[in-house]
Amino acid sequence: MIDFYTWSTPNGRKVSIMLEECGLPYRTHAINIGQGEQFKPGFLAINPNSKIPAIVDPEGPDGQPIALMESGAILIYLAGKTGKFLPQAVRGRYDALQWLMFQMGGVGPMFGQVHHFLRAAKEPVPYAIERYVTETRRLYGVLDKQLAGNEWLAGGEYTIADMATYPWVARHEWHKTDLNDFPNVKRWFDAISARPAVQRGMAVPKI
Repeated sequence: MIDFYTWSTPNGRKVSIMLEECGLPYRTHAINIGQGEQFKPGFLAINPNSKIPAIVDPEGPDGQPIALMESGAILIYLAGKTGKFLPQAVRGRYDALQWLMFQMGGVGPMFGQVHHFLRAAKEPVPYAIERYVTETRRLYGVLDKQLAGNEWLAGGEYTIADMATYPWVARHEWHKTDLNDFPNVKRWFDAISARPAVQRGMAVPKI
């Protein structure tokens, strides 16, 4: 039974989707980041960076418990543990990993900045709004171009790259993006939204 520490954010939902897709048994621990629970000593012992998500797997790769932070690292670990959702072929594996890194280094940080400046900033900051909205639309364009000739981000196989990106795109209304402007992204988004494991993963944690 994997212990899963999370909250209702895109980064948390990447991992809950993967856990559901793999059919791995897990126990959810809701860490309310709005109330500062990520800074409590018990959680810091698992993730010294005080961010969700994190997992503790009592059956690590050497048979010993392992604690992992960083959503991308957790996805790679779970793919390795189960042999699922990361291609076995070397080229396919690197294709998937590069799109996972695209999400980690681009989609997540930039979409997150849009969320902050449109929804959380105490007062409008026009420069920041223009900068991050423009970059967000550029990234949507990159996704749309990639998906024009591919069913999934890494080609013909649904992978952890898709699972990582989907929860951020699921908040497209938060950054005032109409998916109809990006028809290939919309087709991809609708296909993932229809997956039962994704629907279950997006409902974690129950709060």
